[in-house]
Amino acid sequence: MAFLVRHPRLLFLISFLGLWIAARVGEHLRHRYGLDEDSRTDFGIVEGATLTLLGLIIGFSFSMAIARYDQRKVYEEAEANAIGTEYSRADLLPEADSSRAKELLRRYTEKRIAFYETRSETALQKIGEETTALQNELWRSVSRPAMAQPNVLTALAAGGMNNVIDSAGYTEAAWLNRIPEAAWAMLFSVAIVSNILVGYGAKKMQGKLFVVLPLLIAISFFLIADIDSPHWGVILVHPENLVSLQKNLR
Repeated sequence: MAFLVRHPRLLFLISFLGLWIAARVGEHLRHRYGLDEDSRTDFGIVEGATLTLLGLIIGFSFSMAIARYDQRKVYEEAEANAIGTEYSRADLLPEADSSRAKELLRRYTEKRIAFYETRSETALQKIGEETTALQNELWRSVSRPAMAQPNVLTALAAGGMNNVIDSAGYTEAAWLNRIPEAAWAMLFSVAIVSNILVGYGAKKMQGKLFVVLPLLIAISFFLIADIDSPHWGVILVHPENLVSLQKNLR
């Protein structure tokens, strides 16, 4: 399940085929175990309730994905603000330490932009290692002068650097925060049952019409998974604020 959710296009294909097969299974069951007119009213209630439940679950899942997407955008903006603020506060340090901190912050901004833009797991791992090393250097660039000359100005610079490092942690935690697999399993289960019921309850539906509901549900699944896949989807959080900051730092 986790693999499919991380690859929205593959999820779309598999869900579409699976749901279309489910509708065909329902049609086969109808031909084999017919539904008399007396039972059709009760069946319609069950079918309508199931489809309503499916719509609600899709709506809630989409809302969860959108909320996480917005959260990632907020944290990207917070990262850019934290780095920009600390770049200004670096002037409070002694000249040599100030130049060193600013250079590290420029390099650090490049790594943060790469984190947002890369789609390779290998590259992400490398970026993570390099980011951690840069964070250690950034902290040393402010902690040493702060300990050598403890005062309000150096403490302010150290506090700003702490915000820079923390903001990256918040961002990465938000990117790992995904829709639970149990929710996806329930979504698929209700969708399969719904398509079976639609196929079973159809009287004289043409074969091509069985494609409509599976297609619409598969598109919904694709959109939810795509928004909820920060590195592998089509709809991504672009580091606009970080890119703008990088230009200013140059």
